[in-house]
Amino acid sequence: MNKKIVFMGTSDFAVPILKSLYQNGYPISAVYTQPPKKSNRGQKINKSPIHIFSETLSYEVRTPFTLQNNDQEKEYFKNLELDLVIVVAYGQIIPKKYLNLSKKGFINIHASQLPKWRGAAPIQRSLMNLDEETGISIMKINEKMDEGPIYDTFSMQIGKNQNAQDLSEKLAKLASEKILNCLEDIFENKAVFKNQDHNIATYAKKISKSEGKISWKEDANKIIGKINGLYPFPGAWFSYKGERYKILKAEFSNAKGTPGIIISENFEIACGDFSIKLIEIQREGKKSQNIKEFILGTKMKKGTDLNNA
Repeated sequence: MNKKIVFMGTSDFAVPILKSLYQNGYPISAVYTQPPKKSNRGQKINKSPIHIFSETLSYEVRTPFTLQNNDQEKEYFKNLELDLVIVVAYGQIIPKKYLNLSKKGFINIHASQLPKWRGAAPIQRSLMNLDEETGISIMKINEKMDEGPIYDTFSMQIGKNQNAQDLSEKLAKLASEKILNCLEDIFENKAVFKNQDHNIATYAKKISKSEGKISWKEDANKIIGKINGLYPFPGAWFSYKGERYKILKAEFSNAKGTPGIIISENFEIACGDFSIKLIEIQREGKKSQNIKEFILGTKMKKGTDLNNA
């Protein structure tokens, strides 16, 4: 196959898709990903998951800080004389002037059933919204974010207590399979792209760390949605005596009480309607613990008030 393809991606979600392209013989002329970042303490440079994976396959890796007003990168891109560009969780807006530098355009794999949950955090928002179903969309990129015409969408049920990491892995696997049919149709000029219904669009804005703070007055299922949706990062948390505690896993409980109070020896916490039972927790700066281990070493007991603590 002598088609020229560029892959643009950054996160773990994109890795199985690039792997599938490689295993099925699609030639990748170059891979674009976000630049390496310094760790919090500045001692280590961290490459993106796609960067690391691409190097194992000896792909040309490009890491521009921006494509906007970057004439040198645009010229490199143009000289590739590309047939297609595949974009998966890249993390940058593709400037309009790039969109005509590929014969078949730019294809994006988005982790929702568009036009629902356009934007940066579709998986997290879907879980936090307590959706029962999600999926992936294969679409053509235009000038506006996630508004391009769609080749197809593929649905998936959201499992009980499934978190963002688990769901991301399952959606990536689905995408790695479905993209192959799409590419076959595109290169044989059989792909039909249909416009989205913009009137029913919803938006998945970028997650902020402050959203992780738990309000115990919310319903128990809503709090569990936040815990699952924000796992593993930034996490759902509460404060107690100046320290932050991240809840990694919890389940619904029928017990009732005053919101924010620990109402049992098994670390059930009352919420706005019912309660949640903690399964796994992480104290700030410490390793995660299952709740039985945590109970043995904490001063938080039945009757403790976690409101504004």
